[in-house]
Amino acid sequence: LSSYRQAQAAVLEALPRLRKLQVPTRRPDDYFAEMAKSDQQMQKIRQKLKSKQEAMERSEKAKQLRAMRKYGKKVQVEILQRRQKEKKNMLNAVKKYQKGLSDKLDFLDEDQTSSQGNKKGNASQRTKKGPNAKRRYKNQKFGFGGKKKGSKWNTKESFNDVSSFQSKVAHNKGPGKGGRGGKGGKKALNKRPGKRARQKMKNRAR
Repeated sequence: LSSYRQAQAAVLEALPRLRKLQVPTRRPDDYFAEMAKSDQQMQKIRQKLKSKQEAMERSEKAKQLRAMRKYGKKVQVEILQRRQKEKKNMLNAVKKYQKGLSDKLDFLDEDQTSSQGNKKGNASQRTKKGPNAKRRYKNQKFGFGGKKKGSKWNTKESFNDVSSFQSKVAHNKGPGKGGRGGKGGKKALNKRPGKRARQKMKNRAR
């Protein structure tokens, strides 16, 4: 403390003398002094501070993960303990009922209500969920699964639609294809002669 006071007294005594001698004692505003540390050293310090900050962030994330795992394990243990307690209570109630100490069947009602609640919850989840985006896109592009051929036939609309009905063709009166000896049927032209005709042709050739 004495050295500090001595230096302060020297400065207070020297400043008026320097001003009297017109010696500048203040740094100009446009004066930039060279730093005591080089740029390379400052880059090293910056990298060190950055790595330190990243290490702190990693440790903080690890702490959060550990806390979440700890909480998850705690919840899991609580659920297991609650299930074991419910199972124990139900077994005790069953034993009492078997021994005739109790005539109540409340444990069966609780079991049924819980199972029904789970089923309803699963059904509501399925109805709410519906098909995913990928399935909807495929249905829009390719249609639904199953048989496609003839899916529009024998429906109410096709039954009432008589625009393509032709009475002549239906009653075999038109120039359609006929069977053997049928009306409108054309006789098939045999390009190859029969067996007897071929034999006669052979005899003539001899």
